[in-house]
Amino acid sequence: MADAMEMMILSILAPQLHCEWRLPSWQVALLTSVVFVGMMSSSTLWGNISDQYGRKTGLKISVFWTLYYGILSGFAPVYSWILVLRGLVGFGIGGVPQSVTLYAEFLPMKARAKCILLIEVFWAIGTVFEVLLAVLVMPTLGWRWLLILSALPLLLFAVLCFWLPESARYDVLSGNQEKAIATLKRIATENGAPMPLGKLIISRQEDRGKMRDLFTPHFRWTTLLLWFIWFSNAFSYYGLVLLTTEFFQAGDVCSISSRRKEVKAKCSLTCEYLTEEDYTDLLWTTLSEFPGVLVTLWIIDRIGRKKTMALSFFVFSFCSLLLFLCVGRNVLTVLLFIARAFISGGFQAAYVYTPEVYPTATRALGLGTCSGMARVGALITPFIAQVMLESSVYLTLVVYSGCCLLAAVASCFLPIETKGRGLQESSHREWGQEMVGRGSHSPGVTRSNSGSQE
Repeated sequence: MADAMEMMILSILAPQLHCEWRLPSWQVALLTSVVFVGMMSSSTLWGNISDQYGRKTGLKISVFWTLYYGILSGFAPVYSWILVLRGLVGFGIGGVPQSVTLYAEFLPMKARAKCILLIEVFWAIGTVFEVLLAVLVMPTLGWRWLLILSALPLLLFAVLCFWLPESARYDVLSGNQEKAIATLKRIATENGAPMPLGKLIISRQEDRGKMRDLFTPHFRWTTLLLWFIWFSNAFSYYGLVLLTTEFFQAGDVCSISSRRKEVKAKCSLTCEYLTEEDYTDLLWTTLSEFPGVLVTLWIIDRIGRKKTMALSFFVFSFCSLLLFLCVGRNVLTVLLFIARAFISGGFQAAYVYTPEVYPTATRALGLGTCSGMARVGALITPFIAQVMLESSVYLTLVVYSGCCLLAAVASCFLPIETKGRGLQESSHREWGQEMVGRGSHSPGVTRSNSGSQE
């Protein structure tokens, strides 16, 4: 939720500072891009920390970092200061995806996709809450208070994270069996379920968080395709968020083209504050995240992870092409609603697939590098959605549509489908079959993919 709020604020902050500080369009785009530079530079680092020192440790450090600089950015006196501080906020946000790594390692196979998608509902809640907060705060208190208040959900997590358990899978792999057993006993007690009989062991303790493991023959093609898929997801998702503001201020695509000629004739620093109608339409398109989650939830276990991602990219690409038509504001809102629903659904499907496809030893690093590639896409997108838009709105739409078509093809070519498979512990072992529970196996040795039970 906090991650989504820090991202959503960019589309609200950009037009405000453009007007208040008389910033040219390239400086407005840089304000957005610097956040993603921070996220891109730190994503792999947070993944490495999480694989080396624990999922909980990496997550806690990143949250405290983001909270501190998020509040501090509200006191930025000039443009250069807010640029540096928002970049540092981005550096901290780069560790937030590790919450999905931690969460996925607690979930049984049957519930994993459903539960990860349901936790992504809070991303949607965060985006909606940020728009509502902006409606209340911007007219009276201004953007500084909006930045400070947007960081407060992280304060709640910072307090509660001391009760957060470490991943038992990570503890087993790092040789800390006693801590893993304690965590499993806590889970059994809270669920009112008996502990399985036997002793928890691990067949191999290996190096963790090594970049080379992502490029072994078994994972090389998967890693490269996933990097492009995550790049395309973020590039298109954040591009649409920024384009939504531009489209609503203009009325439709054709108006942007005509307005561009008028603006060049008047002044390069002409700006428009967001109106109440703009906030209302922004809220409607933001609400599309909820049906996006529901559609993904409904199809991901039916057609599989790969096809779900491919479908999401294809629908987004189709809606982008329909924006070429000079439609009215209502039709424009509907198309943006559908496009955002599916691209956010595709993003959520990627969050389900990525932790499933990598083994525990490199799971956090795999997700971290994918997240880093997503930030590369997000870093580039302001210069397409805000700067290129001034030159050609149609070329801008072609770039987004073409990128998503290629990503749809990449999704189909992924070599591994993780639907119905247990999490893999080691890159040297085959896919695990997750333990169903006592009484579901014949007597003897019962194997689990988080070690084995004897």
